[in-house]
Amino acid sequence: MKRIAALILLASLSASAFAFEPFVVSDIRIDGLSRISAGTVFNYLPVNKGDRLTNDEAQRAIRALYQTKFFSDVELDRDGSILVIKVVERPSIAKLTIRGNHDIKTDDLKKGLKSTGIAEGETFDRLAIDNVQQELIRQYYNRGKYNVSVDPHVTRLDRNRVAVDIEIREGKAAKIQEINILGNHAFTDKAIRGDFESGTPNLMSWYSKNDQYSREKLSGDLEKLQSYYMNRGYADFGVDSTQVTISPDKRNMYVDASVKEGDVYKVSGVHLLGDLILPEAAMRKLVFVKDGDTFNRAAIEDSSKTIKAVLSNIGYAYAKVTPIPKLDKDKHTVDLTMYVEPGKRVYVRRVIFQGNTKTEDNVLRREMRQLEGSMYSQAAIDRSKIRLQRLGYFKKVDVDKKLVPGTQDKVDVTVKVEEQSSGSVQFGVGYSQYAGIILNASLSQNNLFGSGDSFSVSGSRSTYQTSFGVNYYNPYLTDNGIGIGYTAGYSKTDYGNTDFANYSTSAKSFSSYLGIPITETDGVRVGLGISSNKVNLIPGFSPQVLIDYQNEIGHQTIHSWTGTLGWNHDTRNGYWAPTRGGLISAQADVTLPGSTVQYWKLTAEANHYWPVGKGFVLYLDGQVGYGKTYGGNGINDQAFDALKATYAAAGLPAPADMRQDFPFFANFYSGGVRDVRGFQDNTLGPRVCVDGSTPAANGLCTLGNYAQPIGGAFKVLGTAELYLPLPFLKDVNTARVSLFTDVGNAYKDYQSFDASALRASAGVSLHWQAPIGPLIISLAVPFRSQPSDSHYEERIQFTFGSQF
Repeated sequence: MKRIAALILLASLSASAFAFEPFVVSDIRIDGLSRISAGTVFNYLPVNKGDRLTNDEAQRAIRALYQTKFFSDVELDRDGSILVIKVVERPSIAKLTIRGNHDIKTDDLKKGLKSTGIAEGETFDRLAIDNVQQELIRQYYNRGKYNVSVDPHVTRLDRNRVAVDIEIREGKAAKIQEINILGNHAFTDKAIRGDFESGTPNLMSWYSKNDQYSREKLSGDLEKLQSYYMNRGYADFGVDSTQVTISPDKRNMYVDASVKEGDVYKVSGVHLLGDLILPEAAMRKLVFVKDGDTFNRAAIEDSSKTIKAVLSNIGYAYAKVTPIPKLDKDKHTVDLTMYVEPGKRVYVRRVIFQGNTKTEDNVLRREMRQLEGSMYSQAAIDRSKIRLQRLGYFKKVDVDKKLVPGTQDKVDVTVKVEEQSSGSVQFGVGYSQYAGIILNASLSQNNLFGSGDSFSVSGSRSTYQTSFGVNYYNPYLTDNGIGIGYTAGYSKTDYGNTDFANYSTSAKSFSSYLGIPITETDGVRVGLGISSNKVNLIPGFSPQVLIDYQNEIGHQTIHSWTGTLGWNHDTRNGYWAPTRGGLISAQADVTLPGSTVQYWKLTAEANHYWPVGKGFVLYLDGQVGYGKTYGGNGINDQAFDALKATYAAAGLPAPADMRQDFPFFANFYSGGVRDVRGFQDNTLGPRVCVDGSTPAANGLCTLGNYAQPIGGAFKVLGTAELYLPLPFLKDVNTARVSLFTDVGNAYKDYQSFDASALRASAGVSLHWQAPIGPLIISLAVPFRSQPSDSHYEERIQFTFGSQF
């Protein structure tokens, strides 16, 4: 009001100083402009050439220019029949600095200040400084910080500019000492406050901040209180009054809320009115409240949402469902009417993409299940969003709809994406206890030239392995989503300095595969590959059982043609860190007839994510692997008899018949940071002594060395994991912390499976997408193991840097 009065006073003074006889304005001249254009002034000026200017009109013109907030002084003058407007521009805000804020982000504070007219580039109004203080204090009061002080400073700069520097001293937040609910009789304080965000100090307050008073939190808690009662039948429940008291030192808060419980109500009838679109019988199946049920507001709201969702999937994008409860306070009953207003059926005119500066439009468009020109479907929109999120190209995906101007039945759908890096060039050093120092280099691009194709070339070297690989995948070889990929690789492995069985391999491989979509969530993978693997065994150092197997098959180099058939069912809602949905997959790899060794491997996995409230996510995973040979591996009885004779001539024991055994170089392994944590990588399962003797209970052999793990043809693994909310980390794609339990083992074959031999561990794990590559740290304690495992237990496990 003071500001308006000042404007009127200034306008009156200027107008009174400009006393003149009314005249017709032949032209208008503006003096004093430097930053603001003359055209802008003319847009606000209520006087035009040819108008007859009177004292009243002059006063109105001055008032209009003052109200633009562009000028600190406005004066009218006359040069013959020319109207002269003399102005003094207000300075512009060249720089806005906020210091001392920790609890509220600077960007959030600036958003609040913008509403008061204080922002960089805006015209500076000194009268707005008081509003600035009040706005910032209001934001801190809402967070319970009543000792906050806000001191703005204005510095004059050249060219009619100012710098605004705001210094904040936040002080400490007031803590809630008492929360009193008055009038509750049906439920205890503990029950009704179970979901409150506000609370009194306890051992976890340092983490949860529940004892810090916030007006928004309290308002939300009172809404939860009302929902608690109304979801349990108390249809006329109400919060009569709320009183918040602060101590003189502004450090302690006391909250009192008086409630009126009322009575428990039953539903006496449910009616569906309005334009139902669908048959009433079908619509009633969407209503979760029935005659005779106890009144439940949550069930009524869920019914409304479900009806709207169904209608939005058949084009009624702006459908409304209004529940109208009619209470009979004498009978304690509620007569419920669901009034349906579907609106007009809506069609999509255009799908517009924004924010994809690197990714081509067609890469996004081919993931869209909402098509242009078709009927609007919220289910198709939601599915499109999930598909875009799972590409891994975008930090954020938002989809919005807007009515086409002048229509009621057409919308434009706008897909806004925030791109993230989908490629990298890395030269790094990693480390894991098992692999030791890992040197790696890679060039990868998951969105090659914005086309959606992926390409990578990589190489790594560790204590026991050197490998190189190239991979290319085009996910849309055809318009219907059939993809094609190629991989080529070379690896050289020497397990001589590890706890593995002592042997080395040299492998080369090439494969091609097709990815074939079956449904929105199901796909099939078909592949064909060729490989060559030279296996080197050293008598006296390599386990005799492996030497016997290689002698029986009669080949040191294994050549294989491999066919692959896989299926997966993927409903996860994210790429890096899903919070709901799951993955079910199965894959069979078969070395085809003509290969050195003929065998097949079947792997299957099922996992799922469940949000369990307050940021917690439960994850369950189960895996199984099974392998078996077929065709006798090309060794007949005569060849085997000749081999036995050779052993006898050398004075060696006759070899066991292992022609049907699964090849050791294709075995499954268990244990490690990505398997059963708490045990070294790939050390669980069958172990053998070099000399063929049976290991003792503690895992030692007759020569005093430990038995060597060789893996097996059958493997099981189960994991239960609870991901924890991290209040200081808003981007869950960056890091996750979890509590876990792992159980699993590898066995010689399926017949050897023994549930009592399963190993298990529990602990805590951190997964971090660090700049150097993925970092995994686990602290695990085995709670189910055997004495022979003690040599292989590893409580703290970590790996960082990219691995290939």
